[in-house]
Amino acid sequence: MSDGFTKVRAMSFPRQVLAGHGVIEQAGTMCEEFELKGTTLIVTGQTTGELAAKQVEQILQDKGFDVQKCVVGEASRANLVKVEEVSKDVKASFLLGVGGGSKIDLAKLASFNLNMPFLSVPTSASHDGIASPRASIKDGGNSLSLNASVPLGVIADTRIIFKAPYRLLASGCADVISNTAAILDWQLADRLRSEFISSSAANLAKYAAESIIENAAAIKPNLEDSVWVAIRPIIISGISMAVAGSSRPTSGSEHMFSHVLDKIAPGKALHGEQCGVGTVMMMYLHGGDWQRIRDALQLIGAPTSAKELGVSREQIIEALVHAHELRKDRYTILGDRGLTPDAAERLATITKVI
Repeated sequence: MSDGFTKVRAMSFPRQVLAGHGVIEQAGTMCEEFELKGTTLIVTGQTTGELAAKQVEQILQDKGFDVQKCVVGEASRANLVKVEEVSKDVKASFLLGVGGGSKIDLAKLASFNLNMPFLSVPTSASHDGIASPRASIKDGGNSLSLNASVPLGVIADTRIIFKAPYRLLASGCADVISNTAAILDWQLADRLRSEFISSSAANLAKYAAESIIENAAAIKPNLEDSVWVAIRPIIISGISMAVAGSSRPTSGSEHMFSHVLDKIAPGKALHGEQCGVGTVMMMYLHGGDWQRIRDALQLIGAPTSAKELGVSREQIIEALVHAHELRKDRYTILGDRGLTPDAAERLATITKVI
């Protein structure tokens, strides 16, 4: 006789995470330990191909792997189709995403769609998608957040990530700091809408954010140790999504603001930069310590104002007014009706965003 208990949840995590100076040299050994065989397809870009993909290719060839490469640009629907078609053409049995966030997103989506394993080899850390089960992709004029594969393994070489523009690392740190607002939104949805909340996922996401905030003064340009300080929280933030089964612990009203700003002012700022600014404002709405968030962002060198984002005060206000429209399924501090233009202007002024 059934006792009526029917809850089921599946959680997938990376089996191995290597982080530190020179760990890219262990790429071949990791593939052997996972008993991967046959042809691998490296998904990379023009810049990252020069930086790391050639090195990974040589390491794997020395281990006897057949290595093919697919050089792509942004994470778009067209490039996803390209990666999947090349994978089929070369009869790849596993993928490696070697590059920035867009290359890893393409690899993890192709891995998910083709049901094959992939390894994440980041060459920058501009957001928390290095080890997460979510990926962002552009489809027409929209940016979609989709379910994707969790990497079988992660190889985060601080020596390589350090060589990327510091702005990317600062953006990744800001993206993780934004967990603070996302968690408050999730807790609010739990109280007002009885939405299920995973305390384990929330605690992981909060731990990652606090690690960045507390060590903000140690995260500086031209210092490989800054990557070492930031990379673990960035990876843990992504893993919190695997625990939750969604992006809820890392994405709330601040991300909705960012995604709307993408439509209003495309290409002006990085995703994490916009989320950081959004977090300052959403923390004020929650009655939280928004000054602490702003101070941490400033210490790291991430934007805290419209001017630093390269957008106008009118664009900030418009994004705030329409942010609540983006995800009707995700209740946040913005509620169902959002902010009026006057309230949005007041919010951005008080928090010194405009």
